[in-house]
Amino acid sequence: MRVSEIAGDYVPYMPGREELPPESADYLLRFLDQFPAEERERGTGLAREALERFTGSVQGDETRHELVVTHNFLVGWLVRAAQDAPKWRWLGLNHCNAALTVIRYAPGRPSSVLIYNDMGHLPVELRWTGFPSEPRPPGQELRRPEGQVQHRRSVLILPGDPHAA
Repeated sequence: MRVSEIAGDYVPYMPGREELPPESADYLLRFLDQFPAEERERGTGLAREALERFTGSVQGDETRHELVVTHNFLVGWLVRAAQDAPKWRWLGLNHCNAALTVIRYAPGRPSSVLIYNDMGHLPVELRWTGFPSEPRPPGQELRRPEGQVQHRRSVLILPGDPHAA
């Protein structure tokens, strides 16, 4: 196990107003303004390094599976990249604490988001933690055990299988 700054908590990309949908530009830019300028500036380089390190197929004949424990913003950034979405579109891809996302990278094929924000391994009372309190699917209302401290954390699994069909 290694601790890596590129798997840390940062703003991966700061869009310009012209990139954003006009109806949500003010909201999104206000949201991003709450983060310190230094974090917004250094995040672009870290996000570029994260794409280089954690995405793409691997060389050789060995299948490789990687587990990256990271934060909501980087999960959104990697999923956005896997879908070839515009750079600003990491915004709004919210991820719950300790939820799993699996992205497959295979040679000669587009990347595939196989699982996104899966909480099935978590006890019911821990599902949806770290997620905005807006409406959830029926039966998934926010329930926190008494006195539990909430921390932001997401889990991302990035497998690379050069032999996958």
